[in-house]
Amino acid sequence: MSQSDLSMNNNMEVRSVLTAEEMAQSRKMQRRRKVIAFAFVTPLLLFVLIAFIAPIGTMLYRSVYHPTVAQLIPDTLDALSGWDETTDIRPDDAVLNRFSVELKQLAMTRKSGKLGEEINRAMPGTSSVIKSTARKFKKLDTELLRNEGATRLLASKPQWKEVEIWRAMKASGAVFTSSSYLTALDLDRNAAGEIVARDTQVYIQLYLKSLKIALMITFLTAVIGFPLSYYLATASPKTANTLMVFVLLPFWTSLLVRTTSWIALLQTNGVVNTFLKAIHVITDPIEMLYTQSATVIAMTHILLPFMILPLYSVMKGIDPSYLRAAMSLGAKPIPAFIRIYLPMTVPGLSAGALLVFIISIGYYITPALVGGTDGQMISNIIAFHMQSSNNWELAAALGSLLLALILILYWVYDRLVGVSNIKLG
Repeated sequence: MSQSDLSMNNNMEVRSVLTAEEMAQSRKMQRRRKVIAFAFVTPLLLFVLIAFIAPIGTMLYRSVYHPTVAQLIPDTLDALSGWDETTDIRPDDAVLNRFSVELKQLAMTRKSGKLGEEINRAMPGTSSVIKSTARKFKKLDTELLRNEGATRLLASKPQWKEVEIWRAMKASGAVFTSSSYLTALDLDRNAAGEIVARDTQVYIQLYLKSLKIALMITFLTAVIGFPLSYYLATASPKTANTLMVFVLLPFWTSLLVRTTSWIALLQTNGVVNTFLKAIHVITDPIEMLYTQSATVIAMTHILLPFMILPLYSVMKGIDPSYLRAAMSLGAKPIPAFIRIYLPMTVPGLSAGALLVFIISIGYYITPALVGGTDGQMISNIIAFHMQSSNNWELAAALGSLLLALILILYWVYDRLVGVSNIKLG
């Protein structure tokens, strides 16, 4: 091999070594960039995990996890596991003896009321039975109850002879259960274990009413916000900036203050009724406060900026020469507006509608203050079960179903908006 060939081979080997080193260095730099990028994103990921994923996961878990009864009367539930609840025969005396002993222990630790509260959710009216029996058993000897607990229990209250109370106790003792979801859907299980509709439909009606109120608010904000956004987008910069201050002003005012001001306006002797009586439009005050209409009016006012801002941002970017070109070609103003300008505002309109709808369907403070019984929404019932009735499982089930409903509606919205964008394109 000649000297030139050897030199060429050596140069090629050097270049290949340099290329490999450069590639290794390049991969090292890429890994370093990824680590730096991940370090910048980590606080946001932690915030999302702590503020969103963890609470939602906890809510979903609490909606099916209910260990309270299992922790209060474990021996009784263990004995009831061998009892066939589909029959009309109550559990045998051995089960009742175990329950009598545990009921005395609960009375001594002042936890019998908690047991009565839990069983009462499955079978209304049993709370007083459990509490009164516990007070009687508190004075009895434990050994006596181990032998004669069934006799004493059946003699204390006639309800203990009924099969339904033991069915309710066994059903409430399940650690993981779907009963909260059944209740949230106005369903129940009969003695045979079949899922049947409840006699009173409460929560489904609340979901439908919440949807109706949210849709009404979304429609009203769109009707009011669209022309105002159009005027802001086409006005002079000085006028638009001045009016934008009034649009943003509600964000600088407390939500409680804005809601309370509507109470002052809509109450029986409020500003609206006083003005209408002064100009002789009405003779008797109109009941406007604590109604569904009051909820819609107050929430439309509060959520109107969430419709105006997305619309304004889209309209500001629309070239007004499009309309002038259409009219110069013979189109009339209204058809030109509908066929040319309106389709270009769909992104802003859909974004504003989505914002207003999602915020309004989960609103709590305003319906609670101005809505009364007629204007309550599902969020108020969820808050009631968390704060007053302490039924966190049912509250979690209602919240989970509301989340699922919003996700389904968002999916439908995404499909519709996607199809409309394809057609416009």
